[in-house]
Amino acid sequence: MKVDIVLAGFGNLGRAFAGLLLEKHHILVKRYGLDLRLRAIFRSCGGLKLKSPAAVGGLLKGKTRPAGKPCPWDPEVRLSASLVRGARGVFVACTTSDGRTGEPGLEHIRLGLSRGWHVVTADKSPLVAGFEELRRSAGKKGLTLGFSAAAGAALPALDVALGSLAGADITAVEGILNGTTNYILTRMREGADFDGALGEAQARGIAEPDPSRDIEGRDTAVKLLLIANAAMGLELRLEEIEIEPMTGVSPEDLLSADKKGEALKYLGRVERNAGKIRAEVKVRAIPPAHPLFAVNGTNKGITFLTDTMGAVTVTGGQSDPRGAAAALLKDIINIYRR
Repeated sequence: MKVDIVLAGFGNLGRAFAGLLLEKHHILVKRYGLDLRLRAIFRSCGGLKLKSPAAVGGLLKGKTRPAGKPCPWDPEVRLSASLVRGARGVFVACTTSDGRTGEPGLEHIRLGLSRGWHVVTADKSPLVAGFEELRRSAGKKGLTLGFSAAAGAALPALDVALGSLAGADITAVEGILNGTTNYILTRMREGADFDGALGEAQARGIAEPDPSRDIEGRDTAVKLLLIANAAMGLELRLEEIEIEPMTGVSPEDLLSADKKGEALKYLGRVERNAGKIRAEVKVRAIPPAHPLFAVNGTNKGITFLTDTMGAVTVTGGQSDPRGAAAALLKDIINIYRR
């Protein structure tokens, strides 16, 4: 089956996704019968139509240059013209949108759904701004809105919650959802101070040059919101999550916890009790018996508490653009496996 792919965003993640399509093309055809063709890529400065896989490879190597133009991005190539109504395709959103308005990603996703395209997104902000609207719009049209890459990336949190735990009532979700903050706490437990651990994370490409979304807890809160709303059927809003930044943690705090046999983890938690919802992001000391105690470094983990299946935990998940790109690809494969 031939499937057209239109990609918005060509930073580290967008490039990793395009590269993964090339790398995995043979196995996708052989194992799943899917011939995924990247037809167009868009950035804020313009778009580029692609006629062959070779063009994608050339672009990744920096060799694609239309005659007479200094760069391949043409402002006259519009996203709206590439999302052709009636085509069999998936719109992939790797943009970075405004945290308050969700734009431009929100408008892009609306456009894709309105044209009858499935949507797979790594952009969290549009989902925070308009999750229920987008979910209902996709459902009415029989389309898929895939957002694994926005809700844990390579950590298969949504796959477990919506697939393996189908039929169970999920009463609580608790997770280490940010690889940067988990790396910092791991290194501090090993003797580094906060600034030193953060600097290491930035030098290794684990943390962004501006790490505020990670260390202030917003990234964890957004992922927690997306997972909890999907898994628990909630309509939780970001402002309803109590967020404590992790910046106040000292080596002494780690040492004190270590002496008690505990570990400090930056956890997001949502629980439903007697009809009331409590949601928080904070540093907590957990004992060795806790299922997330041994989740260290850049690894992530999540535990679901259920009424019929007990506590179910999944850990791991590569915290880098390739891992997030793999989550995008997984969502696309699952659209056509159903």
